[in-house]
Amino acid sequence: MSHVWIIEDNAAFRRGTERALSMKPHEHRVRAFVNCEDAILALDEDSAPEVILLDVGLPGMNGIEGIAHLKSRAPTASILILTVFEDDDKIFGAICAGASGYLLKSEPMAQVITAIDQAIAGGSPMNPRIATRVLSMFAKLAPARKDYGLDEREQSVLKCMVAGMPRKQIAEVTGLNPHTADYVTRSIYRKLHVNCATAAVSKVVAERLIAEA
Repeated sequence: MSHVWIIEDNAAFRRGTERALSMKPHEHRVRAFVNCEDAILALDEDSAPEVILLDVGLPGMNGIEGIAHLKSRAPTASILILTVFEDDDKIFGAICAGASGYLLKSEPMAQVITAIDQAIAGGSPMNPRIATRVLSMFAKLAPARKDYGLDEREQSVLKCMVAGMPRKQIAEVTGLNPHTADYVTRSIYRKLHVNCATAAVSKVVAERLIAEA
């Protein structure tokens, strides 16, 4: 039986969520709080839960501010944001603060319960719409990949090198004869300004030159 805490100031939503989580077949042990401050104090007295369902718009300390305080006292707890807010600032702030997932109150309660199970299993559950926006936000922050002018054949050989394949296997996988594979490898070194496979792979990983690196 898992221990789940709810931090939610809306009494009706809090009671409904608590009741749903306590019912069979889930039967989570549930403890509810109106604000972050009370939950933080409780962590000094009680064992940490596996999952904390946390609202963002709370009286006093807001949910995003509370994440760091909760994580400092319960580092193994998965904190799932459960809120009506879906603006980029709050999503980004919560994920950067250490939230394990981001759900909306419009979700059916069955999905919230599934998300709790996923979090307990080590997952990071998110509302699909939120997940799409998170990927978009982080894509904008990612540095642009440098263009070394690698053609499709060179990229295929480079992927094999990153996978740790020896030259003979690279030739077999890419369908090149050994001499052509060697020629392509030398071309890769020249374009990346390196002189060995180890240096080439290091550069690929450091600069994320291919999607799998």
